[in-house]
Amino acid sequence: MSEPSEAMRVLALLDDSRQSQAALAAAVALADEVSAELVALFIEDLDLLRCAAFPFSCEVGASTGLTRPLQSDELEASLTRQLQRITRALEQAVAGRELRHRLQVSRGQVVSEALAAAGPEDVLVLGKAGLSARWGWSSRLGSTSRRLVLEAPCTVIIWDERHPPAPGPLRYFRGEPPRLPWGESLADAVDRLPLFEGREELALMDAPTLERFLARARRGALVVNRTTLTRLFAEDPEVLARIPIPVIVVP
Repeated sequence: MSEPSEAMRVLALLDDSRQSQAALAAAVALADEVSAELVALFIEDLDLLRCAAFPFSCEVGASTGLTRPLQSDELEASLTRQLQRITRALEQAVAGRELRHRLQVSRGQVVSEALAAAGPEDVLVLGKAGLSARWGWSSRLGSTSRRLVLEAPCTVIIWDERHPPAPGPLRYFRGEPPRLPWGESLADAVDRLPLFEGREELALMDAPTLERFLARARRGALVVNRTTLTRLFAEDPEVLARIPIPVIVVP
Protein backbone atom coordinates (compact mmCIF):
# COMPACT_ATOMS: atom_id res chain seq x y z
CA MET A 1 0.00 0.00 0.00
CA SER A 2 1.21 3.53 -0.75
CA GLU A 3 1.99 6.24 1.78
CA PRO A 4 -1.13 8.06 3.00
CA SER A 5 -2.30 10.90 0.74
CA GLU A 6 -3.32 13.96 2.75
CA ALA A 7 -4.41 16.00 -0.27
CA MET A 8 -6.31 13.48 -2.33
CA ARG A 9 -9.79 12.26 -1.43
CA VAL A 10 -11.96 9.74 -3.20
CA LEU A 11 -15.53 11.02 -3.49
CA ALA A 12 -18.43 8.67 -4.24
CA LEU A 13 -21.70 10.30 -5.31
CA LEU A 14 -24.42 7.99 -4.00
CA ASP A 15 -28.08 7.20 -4.09
CA ASP A 16 -29.49 3.76 -3.31
CA SER A 17 -29.41 2.40 -6.87
CA ARG A 18 -27.50 -0.66 -8.02
CA GLN A 19 -25.21 1.54 -10.12
CA SER A 20 -24.42 3.63 -7.07
CA GLN A 21 -23.56 0.57 -5.00
CA ALA A 22 -21.08 -0.55 -7.65
CA ALA A 23 -19.51 2.91 -7.67
CA LEU A 24 -19.21 2.81 -3.87
CA ALA A 25 -17.38 -0.52 -3.97
CA ALA A 26 -14.97 0.86 -6.57
CA ALA A 27 -14.39 4.03 -4.54
CA VAL A 28 -13.68 2.04 -1.37
CA ALA A 29 -11.17 -0.17 -3.18
CA LEU A 30 -9.37 2.81 -4.72
CA ALA A 31 -9.28 4.85 -1.50
CA ASP A 32 -7.93 1.84 0.38
CA GLU A 33 -5.27 1.15 -2.25
CA VAL A 34 -3.93 4.71 -2.41
CA SER A 35 -4.50 5.47 1.32
CA ALA A 36 -6.84 8.39 0.67
CA GLU A 37 -9.89 9.53 2.60
CA LEU A 38 -13.22 8.24 1.30
CA VAL A 39 -16.07 10.77 1.25
CA ALA A 40 -19.50 9.37 0.45
CA LEU A 41 -21.74 12.16 -0.88
CA PHE A 42 -25.51 11.97 -0.50
CA ILE A 43 -27.27 14.99 -1.99
CA GLU A 44 -30.97 15.48 -1.38
CA ASP A 45 -32.24 16.76 -4.71
CA LEU A 46 -33.70 20.22 -4.13
CA ASP A 47 -35.18 20.33 -7.64
CA LEU A 48 -37.19 17.19 -6.92
CA LEU A 49 -38.34 18.55 -3.57
CA ARG A 50 -39.50 21.75 -5.24
CA CYS A 51 -41.44 19.75 -7.83
CA ALA A 52 -43.37 18.06 -5.03
CA ALA A 53 -44.78 21.45 -4.05
CA PHE A 54 -46.77 21.70 -7.29
CA PRO A 55 -50.31 20.28 -7.00
CA PHE A 56 -50.09 18.62 -10.42
CA SER A 57 -46.81 16.76 -9.72
CA CYS A 58 -46.93 12.98 -9.83
CA GLU A 59 -44.56 10.03 -9.88
CA VAL A 60 -44.73 6.99 -12.13
CA GLY A 61 -44.08 3.52 -10.74
CA ALA A 62 -41.03 2.02 -12.45
CA SER A 63 -42.43 -1.50 -12.41
CA THR A 64 -46.19 -0.82 -12.64
CA GLY A 65 -46.37 2.32 -14.77
CA LEU A 66 -49.07 3.65 -12.44
CA THR A 67 -49.10 7.30 -11.40
CA ARG A 68 -49.76 8.82 -8.02
CA PRO A 69 -49.43 12.32 -6.56
CA LEU A 70 -45.92 13.38 -5.60
CA GLN A 71 -46.26 14.63 -2.04
CA SER A 72 -43.62 16.47 -0.06
CA ASP A 73 -44.01 14.49 3.15
CA GLU A 74 -43.71 11.17 1.32
CA LEU A 75 -40.66 12.42 -0.56
CA GLU A 76 -39.00 13.54 2.67
CA ALA A 77 -39.69 10.12 4.19
CA SER A 78 -38.22 8.45 1.09
CA LEU A 79 -35.05 10.54 1.40
CA THR A 80 -34.74 9.54 5.04
CA ARG A 81 -35.00 5.85 4.09
CA GLN A 82 -32.44 6.32 1.32
CA LEU A 83 -30.00 7.91 3.76
CA GLN A 84 -30.44 5.01 6.16
CA ARG A 85 -29.74 2.48 3.40
CA ILE A 86 -26.71 4.43 2.19
CA THR A 87 -25.34 4.67 5.72
CA ARG A 88 -25.62 0.89 6.12
CA ALA A 89 -24.09 0.28 2.68
CA LEU A 90 -21.13 2.53 3.51
CA GLU A 91 -20.44 0.79 6.80
CA GLN A 92 -20.65 -2.61 5.14
CA ALA A 93 -18.34 -1.51 2.32
CA VAL A 94 -15.58 -0.30 4.66
CA ALA A 95 -15.93 -3.10 7.21
CA GLY A 96 -12.60 -4.70 8.03
CA ARG A 97 -10.56 -1.89 6.43
CA GLU A 98 -8.50 0.76 8.20
CA LEU A 99 -9.89 3.43 5.92
CA ARG A 100 -10.60 7.05 6.74
CA HIS A 101 -14.16 7.66 5.64
CA ARG A 102 -17.18 9.85 6.26
CA LEU A 103 -20.66 10.45 4.92
CA GLN A 104 -21.37 13.99 3.76
CA VAL A 105 -25.06 14.91 3.41
CA SER A 106 -26.30 18.09 1.79
CA ARG A 107 -29.43 19.45 0.11
CA GLY A 108 -29.41 21.36 -3.17
CA GLN A 109 -29.02 20.88 -6.89
CA VAL A 110 -27.09 17.66 -7.34
CA VAL A 111 -24.52 18.86 -9.88
CA SER A 112 -23.88 22.15 -8.08
CA GLU A 113 -23.43 20.45 -4.71
CA ALA A 114 -21.13 17.78 -6.14
CA LEU A 115 -19.00 20.38 -7.94
CA ALA A 116 -18.75 22.42 -4.74
CA ALA A 117 -17.62 19.36 -2.78
CA ALA A 118 -14.87 18.32 -5.21
CA GLY A 119 -11.38 19.81 -5.31
CA PRO A 120 -8.63 19.57 -7.93
CA GLU A 121 -6.76 16.83 -6.05
CA ASP A 122 -9.83 14.60 -5.62
CA VAL A 123 -11.13 11.65 -7.60
CA LEU A 124 -14.92 11.52 -8.09
CA VAL A 125 -16.47 8.09 -8.70
CA LEU A 126 -19.87 7.84 -10.42
CA GLY A 127 -22.16 5.07 -11.55
CA LYS A 128 -22.42 5.06 -15.34
CA ALA A 129 -26.21 5.08 -15.67
CA GLY A 130 -26.60 8.15 -13.50
CA LEU A 131 -28.60 8.93 -10.41
CA SER A 132 -31.96 8.49 -12.15
CA ALA A 133 -31.53 4.88 -13.30
CA ARG A 134 -32.81 3.06 -10.23
CA TRP A 135 -34.44 0.11 -11.99
CA GLY A 136 -32.47 -2.15 -14.29
CA TRP A 137 -29.76 -0.95 -16.62
CA SER A 138 -29.93 2.11 -18.85
CA SER A 139 -28.07 2.36 -22.15
CA ARG A 140 -27.79 6.13 -21.70
CA LEU A 141 -25.37 8.13 -19.62
CA GLY A 142 -27.25 9.95 -16.87
CA SER A 143 -27.48 13.73 -17.23
CA THR A 144 -25.85 14.22 -13.82
CA SER A 145 -22.92 11.98 -14.75
CA ARG A 146 -22.54 13.71 -18.13
CA ARG A 147 -22.29 17.18 -16.60
CA LEU A 148 -19.87 16.07 -13.92
CA VAL A 149 -17.42 14.37 -16.27
CA LEU A 150 -17.28 17.59 -18.30
CA GLU A 151 -17.33 20.16 -15.48
CA ALA A 152 -15.72 18.60 -12.40
CA PRO A 153 -12.43 20.22 -11.31
CA CYS A 154 -10.92 16.79 -10.74
CA THR A 155 -10.53 13.35 -12.25
CA VAL A 156 -13.82 11.45 -12.63
CA ILE A 157 -14.14 7.67 -12.83
CA ILE A 158 -17.25 6.31 -14.52
CA TRP A 159 -17.98 2.81 -13.23
CA ASP A 160 -20.03 0.25 -15.16
CA GLU A 161 -21.84 -2.17 -12.87
CA ARG A 162 -22.77 -4.62 -15.65
CA HIS A 163 -19.34 -6.22 -15.66
CA PRO A 164 -17.36 -6.85 -12.45
CA PRO A 165 -13.92 -5.28 -12.81
CA ALA A 166 -11.15 -7.66 -13.80
CA PRO A 167 -7.42 -7.15 -14.31
CA GLY A 168 -6.62 -5.97 -17.80
CA PRO A 169 -4.73 -3.34 -19.79
CA LEU A 170 -4.79 0.33 -18.86
CA ARG A 171 -5.66 1.86 -22.23
CA TYR A 172 -4.80 5.44 -23.17
CA PHE A 173 -4.63 7.52 -26.34
CA ARG A 174 -1.28 8.39 -27.82
CA GLY A 175 -0.08 11.77 -26.57
CA GLU A 176 -2.44 12.06 -23.60
CA PRO A 177 -1.27 12.73 -20.01
CA PRO A 178 0.93 9.85 -18.78
CA ARG A 179 0.12 10.30 -15.09
CA LEU A 180 -2.91 9.42 -13.00
CA PRO A 181 -4.49 11.81 -10.46
CA TRP A 182 -2.99 10.12 -7.43
CA GLY A 183 0.52 10.95 -8.68
CA GLU A 184 1.47 7.73 -10.40
CA SER A 185 2.68 7.19 -13.91
CA LEU A 186 0.74 4.66 -15.96
CA ALA A 187 3.66 2.27 -15.59
CA ASP A 188 3.60 2.55 -11.78
CA ALA A 189 -0.17 2.07 -11.69
CA VAL A 190 0.07 -1.05 -13.80
CA ASP A 191 2.74 -2.47 -11.50
CA ARG A 192 0.86 -1.77 -8.26
CA LEU A 193 -2.90 -1.60 -8.73
CA PRO A 194 -4.68 -4.96 -9.08
CA LEU A 195 -7.12 -3.72 -11.74
CA PHE A 196 -4.39 -3.29 -14.35
CA GLU A 197 -2.22 -5.78 -16.19
CA GLY A 198 -0.14 -4.08 -18.84
CA ARG A 199 -0.66 -0.93 -20.88
CA GLU A 200 -2.19 -0.43 -24.31
CA GLU A 201 -1.55 2.73 -26.30
CA LEU A 202 -4.37 3.54 -28.70
CA ALA A 203 -4.26 5.62 -31.83
CA LEU A 204 -6.69 8.53 -31.80
CA MET A 205 -10.01 7.35 -33.19
CA ASP A 206 -13.54 8.64 -33.62
CA ALA A 207 -16.43 7.64 -31.36
CA PRO A 208 -17.88 4.83 -33.56
CA THR A 209 -14.43 3.29 -34.05
CA LEU A 210 -13.70 3.44 -30.31
CA GLU A 211 -17.03 1.80 -29.49
CA ARG A 212 -16.37 -1.05 -31.93
CA PHE A 213 -12.80 -1.45 -30.69
CA LEU A 214 -13.90 -1.82 -27.04
CA ALA A 215 -17.22 -3.60 -27.66
CA ARG A 216 -15.98 -6.93 -26.29
CA ALA A 217 -13.61 -5.54 -23.67
CA ARG A 218 -14.33 -6.81 -20.15
CA ARG A 219 -11.03 -6.08 -18.43
CA GLY A 220 -8.94 -3.09 -17.46
CA ALA A 221 -9.94 0.53 -18.06
CA LEU A 222 -9.73 3.45 -20.48
CA VAL A 223 -8.04 6.75 -19.57
CA VAL A 224 -9.19 9.78 -21.57
CA ASN A 225 -8.66 13.49 -21.10
CA ARG A 226 -11.54 15.94 -21.06
CA THR A 227 -10.67 17.54 -24.38
CA THR A 228 -10.81 14.19 -26.14
CA LEU A 229 -14.00 13.25 -24.31
CA THR A 230 -15.67 16.48 -25.43
CA ARG A 231 -14.81 15.61 -29.03
CA LEU A 232 -16.17 12.07 -28.59
CA PHE A 233 -19.42 13.41 -27.11
CA ALA A 234 -19.81 15.74 -30.09
CA GLU A 235 -19.53 12.72 -32.40
CA ASP A 236 -21.78 10.47 -30.30
CA PRO A 237 -23.37 11.72 -27.04
CA GLU A 238 -23.85 8.14 -25.78
CA VAL A 239 -20.46 6.64 -26.61
CA LEU A 240 -19.38 6.57 -22.96
CA ALA A 241 -22.49 4.64 -21.94
CA ARG A 242 -21.70 1.88 -24.44
CA ILE A 243 -18.06 1.35 -23.48
CA PRO A 244 -18.24 -1.71 -21.19
CA ILE A 245 -15.19 -0.96 -18.99
CA PRO A 246 -14.44 1.72 -16.40
CA VAL A 247 -13.49 5.09 -17.91
CA ILE A 248 -11.08 7.43 -16.11
CA VAL A 249 -11.59 11.04 -17.24
CA VAL A 250 -8.65 13.32 -16.41
CA PRO A 251 -8.75 17.14 -16.70
